[in-house]
Amino acid sequence: MDVLSDKLKMLPTSPGVYIMKDAYGHVIYVGKAKNLKNRVRQYFFNSVKTEKVMAMVSHIKDFDYVITDTEIDALSLENNLIKKHKPKYNILLKDDKTYPYIKINLKEDFPHCIVTRRILKDGAKYFGPFMGGINADEIKDLVNFTYKLRPCSTIISPDKTKRECLNYHIGKCLSPCSGRVSKEEYFKQVKSAIDFLSGGDDDLPKQVLNARMQSYAENEEFEAALNCREKLKSLEKLKVRRITALNNFIDADVICVASNGIYTVYNVLIIRKGRMLGAKSFDEEDASFTLEEGLRAFITRYYMDGIDLPDEILVPIAIDDVLLEGFFKEKFAKRVSILTPKQGVRKQLVEMSEKNAQDYLEKSVGKIRHKEDMTVIACQKLQRVLNLSNYPKRMECFDISHISGVDKVGSMVVFTDGVKDANEYRRFKIKTVEGNNDFECMKEVLTRRLLKLGTEEEDKFPKPDLIVIDGGKGQLSAVKEVFDKLSITGIDLISLAEREEEVFTLYSKESILIDKSDYALRLLQRLRDEAHRFAISFNRSLRGKRSLTSVLDNINGIGKVKKQALLAKFRDLSGIISATREDLLSVEGIGDKHADEILKVLKEENLIL
Repeated sequence: MDVLSDKLKMLPTSPGVYIMKDAYGHVIYVGKAKNLKNRVRQYFFNSVKTEKVMAMVSHIKDFDYVITDTEIDALSLENNLIKKHKPKYNILLKDDKTYPYIKINLKEDFPHCIVTRRILKDGAKYFGPFMGGINADEIKDLVNFTYKLRPCSTIISPDKTKRECLNYHIGKCLSPCSGRVSKEEYFKQVKSAIDFLSGGDDDLPKQVLNARMQSYAENEEFEAALNCREKLKSLEKLKVRRITALNNFIDADVICVASNGIYTVYNVLIIRKGRMLGAKSFDEEDASFTLEEGLRAFITRYYMDGIDLPDEILVPIAIDDVLLEGFFKEKFAKRVSILTPKQGVRKQLVEMSEKNAQDYLEKSVGKIRHKEDMTVIACQKLQRVLNLSNYPKRMECFDISHISGVDKVGSMVVFTDGVKDANEYRRFKIKTVEGNNDFECMKEVLTRRLLKLGTEEEDKFPKPDLIVIDGGKGQLSAVKEVFDKLSITGIDLISLAEREEEVFTLYSKESILIDKSDYALRLLQRLRDEAHRFAISFNRSLRGKRSLTSVLDNINGIGKVKKQALLAKFRDLSGIISATREDLLSVEGIGDKHADEILKVLKEENLIL
């Protein structure tokens, strides 16, 4: 405490960011402050604290700070440091799920709709997210059905027209690829589709669907008629979610919080183009002093990438709206209003979100506690049971996959505080090992990974606390040779043998058996199984590409450039086997003769009927 006391006396009164660390030097909390001296001293001298804050303070053994010019700079730096260090007591949004959007790329000569779960800053129009029982694929089909937009991704060239496909002949597409419609006429339909997706009138889609449904029924095409009826149901779902008292073009998120002092839940209601699209709830670690501070932290983390920022964010309590609005404007060039409504429909929406947050908290405490047992508590137990020198905050597990020594690959998966961290996964192609030798493959992968330490690439490959090897004592000894050769210290090393689930460490000649019902062993099993899955999927991908390449070698007229284009489009052999002739023609450089030759060779190889 003497070191902390001395540091507390030297704190400046400037704005900035403070970084709390535990006994192992791990960053456990990052916060921003308008006045660093007053803010940091609160943790140690303020008697009024939540249980979560007190738990965090009990683990603080050191802290650092960074002075910034403004509070907005501090907010931005706080976000970046949280993203980098993933502190245990900060909001990380680990359980966020991505929802589908409909994308229309207006940079194309003849745009079409696709469903995507990623929003990019590419100038395209995005509509969504689609949630709460509204199917994005159904809405996309409805748009194509109504406005006759092309459903394919064929590359359209004015110098090379194609024959009309079935969609044109049955009245589902304007067939721009055959030159049947001008760019200007097609864009009129695209604009109408955008107006509809933006919350405009739905009379035309309804009229088209009703007319088509009646026509199909009269012709006894009952399956097609039922399909139209399902699209009408989707249209009705969109209509009933209209909030009549809101402007049709308002995009708003309603964000509320509920806490019992230990667990904190945030609820987000999503409103786009005046429609209530749905809600999602997050249970998050949070060591904020107040609900207001926690809500501000959640909002900055939720919009960390500036993607899909709404026009308005509605909150139940007054937070530092000037700071947040300035942050969004400076960082993302987006004007966002932070509102605390007192009456009207916006107030009702806030009350609805508050009820959702409280209900989720009351009904999910058991689930939240169980998640903590399976992750952080399990990490703590591993440290005790295996006598690890570090708390295993960052665990890396490695596995090797190949078929009889061919297409050898290695996988590295990462768990942070017991939760899988897919953004940190890495894959390795084995480069130096000949034949079937798992020990040498593992040594190559670990050597390449550990050589990243202390280099410019360490940001992408941070130093782990624990490395887990899939295998027994032999695999562990092979990796220990790598550690000794590279003089690696400060990283614990263990292996997990699958047959009896034995754990081997460097500190004991005998294996350690952890009870099969213990969360600590289950954590190691999840980590090992994930490394195994990731390695196998990479190996299959390589084999598929190699098989595809070998098939393409037998096709006349398919050279290196066309082969690369086909690989980029279909990825592996299964992709090209399932492709239609139209799909093949959509690949740049593939014409009618090439497509026919590809299909002919696939038939000769008995790969397609």
